[in-house]
Amino acid sequence: MKLHGFNNLTKSLSFNMYDICYTTSASEQEAYIAYIDEVYNADRLTSILKNVADMIGAHILNVAKQDYVPQGASVTMLISEGPIEVPKEQPPVPQAVVCALDKSHITVHTYPEYHPNDGISTFRADIDVATCGEISPLKALDYLIRSFETDIMIIDYRVRGFTRDISGKKLFIDHDITSIQNYIPNDIRKQYDMIDVNVYQEHIFHTKCKLREFDLDSYLFELSKDQLTKEEIETITQKLRIEMDEIFYGKNMTPPK
Repeated sequence: MKLHGFNNLTKSLSFNMYDICYTTSASEQEAYIAYIDEVYNADRLTSILKNVADMIGAHILNVAKQDYVPQGASVTMLISEGPIEVPKEQPPVPQAVVCALDKSHITVHTYPEYHPNDGISTFRADIDVATCGEISPLKALDYLIRSFETDIMIIDYRVRGFTRDISGKKLFIDHDITSIQNYIPNDIRKQYDMIDVNVYQEHIFHTKCKLREFDLDSYLFELSKDQLTKEEIETITQKLRIEMDEIFYGKNMTPPK
């Protein structure tokens, strides 16, 4: 379609992933948090976001990153659909690139956490990709999924605003979409149970994914199920499944202790 002026549509992708682990002691819980902070530190996250920018065809204007104490990390990246031209009378000082003309950005925040009473440790990463113009954040969804060890995924996509075609008619979306699942490869879709909640007239799309296969060894930290009794295996498996279901369905299923 031919547009009048700049494409003013804002396309926002929110990707939330959860990695769940069973830790048998306080020292294991601390070791798990340290492991997560090392694997997903600010430098590693910055590399992931730079790859996302390349995939959607965006230009990086500015990067801010931070590792937090005691845990977690954040990266914020300003991007544009095309390179930003600095007027000749203004020198290219750092302050000039903070103003992103296309109002586009990519961010990631990580949240490792645990509770000492139940042995469950959970790592959450929130990635948000907001773009204006013709570039679409959905192009990077496959890469984002494969970049993290993901037990639960909660994905939201929304198109905001409007743009105009050359006749002046408003366009509230510029591409066809019926579900976020359309942008998830078949080999990944087969691994997850999925639920969609879509509001088509508002251009709001929501998909939740929970890993189908359950191998206890994948959820034990510095431990294997061969070291556990049958009763311990059943107890830990039940705790992990409840944790996954509570995150997936967004509600508590057992009373607090």
